[in-house]
Amino acid sequence: MDKALSGVNQASVDLMIDSITAPRKIFIYGVGRSGLIAQAFAVRLVQLGFDVHFVGEMTTPIVDSGDLVIIVSNTGETMSAVQTANIVRRVGAEVISITSHPNSKLGHASNLIIQISSPDDKEKKRNAPLGTIFEDASLLFFDLLIPKIMEKTGQNEQSLERRHAIWV
Repeated sequence: MDKALSGVNQASVDLMIDSITAPRKIFIYGVGRSGLIAQAFAVRLVQLGFDVHFVGEMTTPIVDSGDLVIIVSNTGETMSAVQTANIVRRVGAEVISITSHPNSKLGHASNLIIQISSPDDKEKKRNAPLGTIFEDASLLFFDLLIPKIMEKTGQNEQSLERRHAIWV
């Protein structure tokens, strides 16, 4: 996990936090297990009070110029992720990609790239098949962002609790 997150550039993280905390709509996108990780991050951002939407949901509004779109894709070649990035860039949205391949099609369509390393070692792939390490590292990365965003926006755990889903 340390190796997967070791390549993350702190300056890029700071830019991502600035982008997230700017007043605008935030859209999150991912497919498959990357999509699940992306949705978990979207929930935390909602709990922080941001206007967040998951791309593809029935109630997702239109992306406008100046909005932020965060796309999670291990390979950076997932066709729908690349198409989403290209479409929203054309309308003037900012795209941040979370990927292990910064030189991918998604990387080229992004304003900012957060690189999460993925192992090439066959032993690691056997014990953590497909994109497991990328997915786990992405979830950890997003969870590590939350306290930084909380600090920047002057929030605490009680702030999140007030926006937490309540089941009766």
